[in-house]
Amino acid sequence: MRFGILYSRVRVEEKLLFEEFERRGIEFDLLDDQKLIFDITDPSASRQYTNYDVMVERCINHGRALYSLRILNDWGVKTVNTAQVADVCGNKLQTTSALTAAGIPQPRTVVAYTPESALEAIEQLGYPVVLKPAVGSWGRLLSKVNDRDAAEAILEHKETLGSYHHSIFYIQEYVRKPQRDIRAFVVGGETICAIYRDSQHWITNTARGGKSSNCPVTPEMHDLCVRAAKAVGGGIVALDLFEDPDRGLIVNEVNYTMEFRNSIAPTGVNIPARMVDFCIRVGNDGWAAANGWDNGGPGYQPVSLTAGASAD
Repeated sequence: MRFGILYSRVRVEEKLLFEEFERRGIEFDLLDDQKLIFDITDPSASRQYTNYDVMVERCINHGRALYSLRILNDWGVKTVNTAQVADVCGNKLQTTSALTAAGIPQPRTVVAYTPESALEAIEQLGYPVVLKPAVGSWGRLLSKVNDRDAAEAILEHKETLGSYHHSIFYIQEYVRKPQRDIRAFVVGGETICAIYRDSQHWITNTARGGKSSNCPVTPEMHDLCVRAAKAVGGGIVALDLFEDPDRGLIVNEVNYTMEFRNSIAPTGVNIPARMVDFCIRVGNDGWAAANGWDNGGPGYQPVSLTAGASAD
């Protein structure tokens, strides 16, 4: 089986994946996303990409990841994750909508398109609220808004920034979690482990200084995480959960190119090994079977542009 690994930068996570492939004697090629050239109207001119049994996506840039996966899936190349997963998880608005459709409990979230309607929505939710960019990671550009003055100032700043993404106002209730949240890892329909991320700051990402420790995976957590993962298209995902004092566990976000370096030691789970296991299953059995979906599941169905291309 021939694997390609699409990457932006070789971080600790990528090194661990490389080591796991090498430990098993599995050959793989590295594809730097800064050097990619896709002839999307002539797949035969891009056989250096279509000859892979599985392409493993590890891009940092969401746009490069999403578009590369879409092209590869449309050419019939199996990928981990799929374009559908990247599309849904790479945009918080789409994630929230998909989880709502699947009946997954979440923080209350509203979307508005102008500063005026956003201010009205904020006051309907009640202070404090959290403003987030629809596309973003590592806890960047989040704003906890405590009062009307702060809301007016932040909305003005976002409007002035001028980016398309900042003109979509994604507004979430502030959940009074117990100085921590939970990062849970789902691989192929199984919640393999989870960590607590403790911080005195309301943003608990380990990239922002949150401290990790093992979190036991309960049956309730496993069921919630697996259902949420399936709602966004399955595969290898990391979910951020809140412990709401009234509602119990709720899903805040789902991440599709997950970081895991700070979660191996506290959980004792060989996360890269489980990821490689899943990639091999995708290559051998296809996306639906690798996720354990007897009925085919909600996986992305590509339009094959080459004769005999796989639809998995």
